[in-house]
Amino acid sequence: MTISNSRYVSHLTRNTLALILAGGKGSRLHELTQNQAKPALHFGGKFRVIDFPLSNCVNSGIKQIGVMTHYKAHSLIRHLARGWGHLNRDLGEFVELMPAWHKDASCWYEGTANALYQHIEFIKDLAPDFVLVLAGDHVYKMDYADMLAQHEQSGADITISCIEVPVSEAANTLGVMCIDKHNRIYRFDEKPAKPCPLEERPGYTLASMGNYVFKTEFLIEQLLKDAKNSQSDHDFGKDIIPACIENNQVLAFRFGDIEGHHQPYWRDIGTLDTFYAANIDLVAVTPELNVYDEDWPILTHQIQSPPAKFVFNDDDRRGYAVDSTVSGGCIISGAAINKSLLFSDVRVQSYSKIEESLILPKATIGRHVQIKRAIIAGGCNIPDGMTIGIDETEDKARGFRLSQGGIVLVTPSMLAQ
Repeated sequence: MTISNSRYVSHLTRNTLALILAGGKGSRLHELTQNQAKPALHFGGKFRVIDFPLSNCVNSGIKQIGVMTHYKAHSLIRHLARGWGHLNRDLGEFVELMPAWHKDASCWYEGTANALYQHIEFIKDLAPDFVLVLAGDHVYKMDYADMLAQHEQSGADITISCIEVPVSEAANTLGVMCIDKHNRIYRFDEKPAKPCPLEERPGYTLASMGNYVFKTEFLIEQLLKDAKNSQSDHDFGKDIIPACIENNQVLAFRFGDIEGHHQPYWRDIGTLDTFYAANIDLVAVTPELNVYDEDWPILTHQIQSPPAKFVFNDDDRRGYAVDSTVSGGCIISGAAINKSLLFSDVRVQSYSKIEESLILPKATIGRHVQIKRAIIAGGCNIPDGMTIGIDETEDKARGFRLSQGGIVLVTPSMLAQ
């Protein structure tokens, strides 16, 4: 019997369980993640970071999904309940919340592998052919069916998705791997100071995207073995993958155009600078990340807000925005917005000027305010006449945080609100 490629891929995705690790604390984002997990961060005007791996799953045909929550998960859980309850359980489709729990341990996950171990009975009961483990805090679009197809055809025990990044960007930040000509991984280092460079592209290395495919039986075997190891940190990157490389088939799935070294969009938004850059990229005329792609929509919970509104057309106060993205519910009242991204329900009052900045949901900007290269956190009420990102000494004196790249972060607590 001949099986078409589309039916073959459909069979693979239908029999795959995706488990999204969504407990990241995001400590390098400082006050931005003080009250919520990194995957719950607002992104791109109307989305949350978690929407990207979830949308990738659904668009790939994977509709059995578990989301493993951990650090300050309230806003994440609320978002998932509101925006991701539409899958049909009668057809075996679901987005399942999987908080930390273990009868013999504390209520926290001890590592990424321990997160799956705590839910090992759930995996056994569902008995999928494959388990796809995903990071919940990266922004990208990817068809996981391609990775699953390579995994099945190669007979690998583990397949790890990877992407070419400059050595300088990966050092001390990302898990990196060394591969042979058959894409077999012979070395995996978690956040090394000196990543191994690619022979065919000096100055670049293969970085892990935090996405793994396992045969289910093999995964369960490794989780049980790791749980018994008192010396283990119970982490995939630090423990399970390095332990499997020597005696098992661990292969790399190279995401993107290998020969031309053209990489599709993928961002780890782990710092204030990378979070800012990934968001501000979206106001470009042709951004690398196309959120307008009807063939690969990014799904989310939409706040029921009215359309954005621009008022006043006087010579001295004209409400407008150029080279910017303005979300629903925003009112630009006689203010100038340039190269900025305004999230839902933002208010900007007359005579103010915002340049190259991110204004997160429900922030209010007073009159005669100037803001440049800043992140204004949700719920901030910026007083009349304040300047942000203009005078570094003044910003520091007010208690605002300056990133390494010179981006100013302002939160309600910094404003004593």
